[in-house]
Amino acid sequence: MKQFTLIIAGFYGLITIILGALGSHAFKKILSVDKLASFEVGIRYQMYHAIVLLVLGLFLSFTTPLEKWSSLCLIIGTFLFSFTIYFLAFSEYWNINLKFLGPITPIGGVFLILGWILLIAYFVKYKF
Repeated sequence: MKQFTLIIAGFYGLITIILGALGSHAFKKILSVDKLASFEVGIRYQMYHAIVLLVLGLFLSFTTPLEKWSSLCLIIGTFLFSFTIYFLAFSEYWNINLKFLGPITPIGGVFLILGWILLIAYFVKYKF
């Protein structure tokens, strides 16, 4: 789980840099102001959690279920939250109805919240 977390952290960081660069240049020309703002929220949350996953991967041993589930929830939550926002931001440009993705975004948010709760529970149980 440690190696998996580090690989995903690196992948999320890489994708964030690429999409962020495209968003600040190329995507400004094709997305509305509102869609670009949503896109940037996805980028921001993805980078925050890429950094958190990197730190967790470096410093946790992943020997307890709380460590493993916290990391997994943050990985799943980041994917569901950010990537649905990206697709929804481009749905208008692509002229594709992707509104079915709308309810998935808050599910990703719930996974992120759960990941943070599990991380706090780990620190309370094992570190304090």
